[in-house]
Amino acid sequence: MLCRLSVENYALIDSLVLEPDSRLNIITGETGAGKSILLGALGLLLGARSDVAAIKDTARNCVVEGTFDLTGRGLESYFEENDLDYAPQTTLTRIVTPAGKSRSFINDIPVQLTQLRELGSRLIDIHSQHQNLILSSEDFRTSALDTVAGNGELLTQYGAQYALLTELRRRVAALREAAEEGRRNETWLRFQAEELTAADLRAGEQSELEEELAVLENADRIGEALTGLRNTLDADETGILSQLKNAEISLSHIHEHYPAAGEYAARIRSVIEELKDIDSSAAADSERIEADPARLAKLSGRLDTLIALQQKHRVADEAGLIALRDRCAAQLAVIDHGDEEIAAAEAALQQAQAKTDALADRLHKARAKAAPAFSRSIRTTLARLGMPETLFEIVLTPTEPGRTGADEVEFLFTANAGAQPRPIEKIASGGELSRVMLALKALLADRMQLPTIIFDEIDTGVSGRIADAMGEIIAQLAATMQVIDITHLPQVASKGSAHFVVSKRDGRTSIARLTAEERIQEIAKMLSGNTVTDAALQQAQILLGDKK
Repeated sequence: MLCRLSVENYALIDSLVLEPDSRLNIITGETGAGKSILLGALGLLLGARSDVAAIKDTARNCVVEGTFDLTGRGLESYFEENDLDYAPQTTLTRIVTPAGKSRSFINDIPVQLTQLRELGSRLIDIHSQHQNLILSSEDFRTSALDTVAGNGELLTQYGAQYALLTELRRRVAALREAAEEGRRNETWLRFQAEELTAADLRAGEQSELEEELAVLENADRIGEALTGLRNTLDADETGILSQLKNAEISLSHIHEHYPAAGEYAARIRSVIEELKDIDSSAAADSERIEADPARLAKLSGRLDTLIALQQKHRVADEAGLIALRDRCAAQLAVIDHGDEEIAAAEAALQQAQAKTDALADRLHKARAKAAPAFSRSIRTTLARLGMPETLFEIVLTPTEPGRTGADEVEFLFTANAGAQPRPIEKIASGGELSRVMLALKALLADRMQLPTIIFDEIDTGVSGRIADAMGEIIAQLAATMQVIDITHLPQVASKGSAHFVVSKRDGRTSIARLTAEERIQEIAKMLSGNTVTDAALQQAQILLGDKK
């Protein structure tokens, strides 16, 4: 239930606060006073697209904030799923900056606009005049029938099964396409796979080949350099190792007289050990590295093979060749075993189709069972609204299974006895559509368990006794839920438990709750115009009865 709505800096509204009653709230006011603007601000709060042009003062933000009583609405799971703090008194906030940026909050926690919109859809149903056109939407007609039939759980099961069916259809189509493409390219694929498999590819091989070839191609120069290094290190008498050893011995002899000599000797010993290690490694390399024309030719040939394959297949290295080999093998596996995989997928598809058809049939039977009572309820309400000869029928036409089942749902209507009923969106007038929509809302509201419903001039096109009946139906709705009704009809306005007037002064829209006396004056004005007559006042008192 909406407890409080505050609007700042939106269109003609500078600052406005609405605190509606828990039952039937009537909003009236002259055309152009800003009633639709108030609904626009509420729509913004519930996730509608923001429009920077609607900001009144471009030097400050537009802020719309609504406080809702969620007690007993079972919304705790929504807050838990969205990692939000649940509170029985929950506040939704929407801020739009002059730059057009929008921010949304639930209990002061920043949220995505989709989260605000989803929660808002569970709190308020806004019915405006243009929503009468929703009767032309098959999705709406199907949803309305499913709501009356109580198909919520069945629809969830069907939706999951239909999603699986759709995914399996995609999979079978993809497998067939892959198999067909594979068969077209099978000869070339097998040639590539055999060629690349025969190449015995190994990751990192090319860099190893290039490194060894560099050594083999320069074996003579490397050998000469290593021999020169060894002669420098260990030649008799003149080698660096021999000279360093002699220096170490000399330093050892003078250690007692010159202490620093011991440190020098130790450091020389460390150098000698390092140089001996170098000498040993150079000796080993000298024995290993030698000119080997046969090995050189073999490695060169192997490297040429790898490079030729890379150029042929337009890849950068042997890793690319390995990846291509594996892709070819995978595609050949699909060709070789594709029929088996397709057959398995088709079997799963058939099974899913059967389950989908079974659930669709259950949905159809539930809808067919609910349709007569649905139609009777609408006809009964329309009779109260001055349309006693109305024919309203629900026709289910079988279709291929889709998102919501395998039925096309039509509402057939005629307001004239003896006339053939036709699709309601093609035949009903504006006033008739308004009454049908009220009948639908009256039927659906309790089942949808919405805490608040807002009617924006749903009484357009009716007057007199019919207007009074329409007011009675709206008042009955308010017995179990909060209703906010924007109306021009005094018969409807008199049924409210609270009455607000929207007015515009100096280009600013404001709203005020009427006292008992002010309410008599407002109803009288609605009856007689700006000049309030005594007769209008008396009639207003009669209409209001004990609500004054």
